[in-house]
Amino acid sequence: MTTQKYHRCAWLTLLFFSIFIFLGKTQPASLYLLEPDRVFDGENMHEGWAVLIDGEKIAAAGPKNSIKLPGDRRTEVLPLPGCTLLPGLIEGHSHLLLHPYNETSWNDQVLVESEAERVARATVHARNTLRAGFTTVRDLGSEGAGYADVGLKKAIEKGVIPGPRMLVAGPAIVATGSYGPKGFAPHVEVPLGAEEADGVDDLIKVVRRQIGNGVDIVKVYADYRWGPNGEAMPTFSVEELRLMVETAASSGRPVVAHASTPEGMRRATLAGVKTIEHGDGGTLEVFQLMKEKGVALCPTLAAGNAISQYRGWQKSSQPEPARIVEKRKSFTAALASGVTICAGGDVGVFTHGDNVRELEMMVEYGMKPLEVLRSVTSVNAQIFDLSKKLGSVKPGLLADLIVVKGNPASDMRQLRDVKLVMKGGVIID
Repeated sequence: MTTQKYHRCAWLTLLFFSIFIFLGKTQPASLYLLEPDRVFDGENMHEGWAVLIDGEKIAAAGPKNSIKLPGDRRTEVLPLPGCTLLPGLIEGHSHLLLHPYNETSWNDQVLVESEAERVARATVHARNTLRAGFTTVRDLGSEGAGYADVGLKKAIEKGVIPGPRMLVAGPAIVATGSYGPKGFAPHVEVPLGAEEADGVDDLIKVVRRQIGNGVDIVKVYADYRWGPNGEAMPTFSVEELRLMVETAASSGRPVVAHASTPEGMRRATLAGVKTIEHGDGGTLEVFQLMKEKGVALCPTLAAGNAISQYRGWQKSSQPEPARIVEKRKSFTAALASGVTICAGGDVGVFTHGDNVRELEMMVEYGMKPLEVLRSVTSVNAQIFDLSKKLGSVKPGLLADLIVVKGNPASDMRQLRDVKLVMKGGVIID
């Protein structure tokens, strides 16, 4: 090729490439206009609203006739008759690395299943959770799988696998001798489902190591079933719990506490944790203390219900066992106290994708449907410090949205009839 022809070819190539780049930058981007019968914005239900999506964010939300479409860009209009649009649901207590205990016991999941199998299962759990309309999850413990939850979160963020946004806790922190698997001879060493730590130096080191390994949340067991007769008893002192809270807070991370006894809940609350998980034996007094200190309750109603059924309780034909009676009583006290309720079911104990089970039970146990919808959207977003990004239908927030048939404020079961899931402006298949 002559020098003249070479320069001509190079010049044409540069020209075509420049045109391609120019067109790529100026080609009108697609917008979505979603037109359901009603919109729950995270606080209230609105009839006749529409929502405009531009890229990954919400551009406008309000009465249909108030939304002005840009004239220079193509808008894809999605009519959604008979449907309700809501913020993407936020699961407050999940374990994507676990699956229901009536399939495989917790002990065998920790001791027998390989980490590769558990991660493979977790990828399926993540997809099913997202398709069920839960676009964000707080995953509270890998239960023997180390920091596999951190890796799972990164894989979702990179687009390797589909799944919800994740806040992860890695291995929970437990007092030495308190956690399982148990039942082995003293000379037999078995892997634990959590990380042991005790005393000032050890607790600081473990919390800092977990932070360094990428956790978003530090989870601690403020009590556990290690009493003389296997009953739940406190594990850490208030001082030890406060030390963990202060150490985590210096890096901008919260601490959440598993606690089911009044004393365990009291200690964790005084130490300054963000949420109490379970709270089965909570009293009106301890819930009032939680409200005073700004600590929320994540009640996990569905987990205890599922475990009772795994143990033989026939829900449709038998009286409620003592565990369920106590749970109803404590949840009633929590509602009466005015403590903030975080929606979270301890999913993994029961099937991933069946997350709505918790919301249905919150209504069954006395919470008003609109309050439940707030809990699983804007309230959870506020508790988890995500409200500037998601949890409500407002301009500027991420377009994490779901559309369901019917009106869940009238019947919470309608949340199971998902017609559309959108995460960051992308419609999920």
